[in-house]
Amino acid sequence: MDMEIQKDGKKLDIKIVGRLDSKTAPELKEMLNDELKDIEELTFDLSELIYISSAGLRVILSAQKTMNKQGSMKVTNVQDIVMEVFKSTGFVDILTIE
Repeated sequence: MDMEIQKDGKKLDIKIVGRLDSKTAPELKEMLNDELKDIEELTFDLSELIYISSAGLRVILSAQKTMNKQGSMKVTNVQDIVMEVFKSTGFVDILTIE
């Protein structure tokens, strides 16, 4: 997994490339723990995410819970294969997906 991170004031954009699984999810979680403190708007660009596991879903859910308290979060450009996971797990009802 690679991440492209752009921070502009209280806005954070993260593009996730590759696989978000049990090996890579801790890296994303650690980065979010460091970066979300003053963020009011979080966007995940998943246009190049090709796989997400339950570990990745937990990190996304944790970010959503944090952002519910301090601002907003959206997920954009979701690949069909990842959207199927979001649908089967009920994440489509939790996340703002554009």
